[in-house]
Amino acid sequence: MLAPEEWSALLISLRVSIVSVLFMLVPGVALAWLLARKRIPGKMLIDAVVHLPLVLPPVVVGYALLLLLGRSSFVGAWLHDSFGIELSFNWKGAAIAAGVMGFPLLVRSVRLAIELVDRRIEQAARTLGSGPLRVFLTITLPLSLPGVLVGIVLAFARSLGEFGATIMFAGNIEGVTRTLPVAIFTHAQTPGGDPAALRLVAISVAISLAALIVSEWLARRISRRIGTAS
Repeated sequence: MLAPEEWSALLISLRVSIVSVLFMLVPGVALAWLLARKRIPGKMLIDAVVHLPLVLPPVVVGYALLLLLGRSSFVGAWLHDSFGIELSFNWKGAAIAAGVMGFPLLVRSVRLAIELVDRRIEQAARTLGSGPLRVFLTITLPLSLPGVLVGIVLAFARSLGEFGATIMFAGNIEGVTRTLPVAIFTHAQTPGGDPAALRLVAISVAISLAALIVSEWLARRISRRIGTAS
């Protein structure tokens, strides 16, 4: 059985991961489509900035978030004074940190999936009078849906396992920002905490494995339906 603080870490991690994926989904898909289908100035720079969290140490990302959105920053102070919103050192900050780290994986997976969609099908729909949004919603998105699912799972798994940016921007507050990775680290540093750390490791592995299996199953079903429809 899990102790109350272990249940808390599990629930906080699930909340943070789900919220981060939900908030990054629409902008992630939109940006992936933009990078895959449009010629825009500075495209290589935009692509590099999007993927920067993949190559930067997570603590650097967390510190940058603290400088940009922390209470003492211009944006953080404005949000707090104007709307009473505080992003650092609470679960919202953990969700932001997880979202920033998972965003590149979502964009990359969706972009690759969109690039595999035959443009001739999209062009044929446009010649029949469909607008860009309708073409995207009825052709591009359904055909790239397996890649979107893969991106969602990768982003979720990355959010679930995020440690460095989270502990820098959201801290290690029990019951508030102590996610599974942070809780594992805390227990591993505590004398006699190895059993609890191992339980949380097993839970993390089980959740990630279940997410991968479900996404693979859904991707195969969608691929079969697309193949049958075509």
